[in-house]
Amino acid sequence: MRDLDIRRALRTETKHRHRNEPDTLILEELGLCLGIARIDLAVVNGSLHGYEIKSERDTLDRLPGQADIYNQTLDYVTIVIAESHAHKVRMQVPEWWGIWSAIQRGQDIELTCTRGSTRNPRVNPFALAQLLWRDEALRALIDRGLSDGMLSKPRIELWSRLASELTVEDLGNVVRESLKRRVDWLIPASQA
Repeated sequence: MRDLDIRRALRTETKHRHRNEPDTLILEELGLCLGIARIDLAVVNGSLHGYEIKSERDTLDRLPGQADIYNQTLDYVTIVIAESHAHKVRMQVPEWWGIWSAIQRGQDIELTCTRGSTRNPRVNPFALAQLLWRDEALRALIDRGLSDGMLSKPRIELWSRLASELTVEDLGNVVRESLKRRVDWLIPASQA
């Protein structure tokens, strides 16, 4: 069972679960913390839920580093694993992460929830703000009357201001709405 097989089943499952939610965005390979890590699939609606895939062919060597980034930015995380990883994954991921098992049934992959996810207790506001492009961060500051002296500042200072001035809940709303409004996911040179 390959990553591609699990990814296809996961994409189908998430689309099915959110089929009646027109305000839900499903993204593949969402870069987090300036691209230090990418979550395999992200569901953006009233929360930011990331899904990480570990197939039979994957090792768990990168998981601790990935987990550190996911724990900073995502409201919920679910790891979707081949059965061969079940024991090790339970010991490596936080209790609030969900765990789904991917099981081969003939030609199909069946996804079974073995542990449900709960809300991340410690999102890092600065890491969350980094999901915003510069113009999105500036617009959020302007809309909240927090843009004095910020118009020509680099994005890192905009993110810092947002992280220090907004609650995590408000910042999460800004980030999710900005992600859902994006039309072109390629970052223009002027946004870098």
